[in-house]
Amino acid sequence: IRDRLMRYRIEILDRHGIKLSDIQHVIGTLKPLPGGKEFLDELRSLVQVIILSDTFEQFAQPLLRQLNWPTLFCHRLLVANDRITGYELRQPGQKQKSVAALKSLNYHVISAGDSYNDTAMLGEANVGFLIHAPEKVKAEFPQFPAVESHAELLKLIKAALG
Repeated sequence: IRDRLMRYRIEILDRHGIKLSDIQHVIGTLKPLPGGKEFLDELRSLVQVIILSDTFEQFAQPLLRQLNWPTLFCHRLLVANDRITGYELRQPGQKQKSVAALKSLNYHVISAGDSYNDTAMLGEANVGFLIHAPEKVKAEFPQFPAVESHAELLKLIKAALG
């Protein structure tokens, strides 16, 4: 389903002449969530941070620039002459597999996410938290403490660090 949806989206972009640079320009007008940059800066002063996302490198770049280039593991668009021609997934289940790989290297992994597509990653981590998750997700996954602010999440992470 994801492949069909992505190919359909790429077809629409092509049909309307929308280039990668057009999309990046719009994304460049977006700002991080209020408090997001400060949260990330403080967290990076305490530990190494890796962002695991289902986005694409080329879409994330404008926001990453505003966040002082945190490490991001995500997917990649295939581009020719500023035209999106396809995409490459790192691998299916890349969030959960990334956490498993880090744990296999004896890293203690603390993760946070906001939706269903994060729950396998949260379950794989040594410690997992939900932030800004819909009520349905919180109800279905009560094993993950849920918070609504970056300040609350930072407090939980600091406690998990010991």
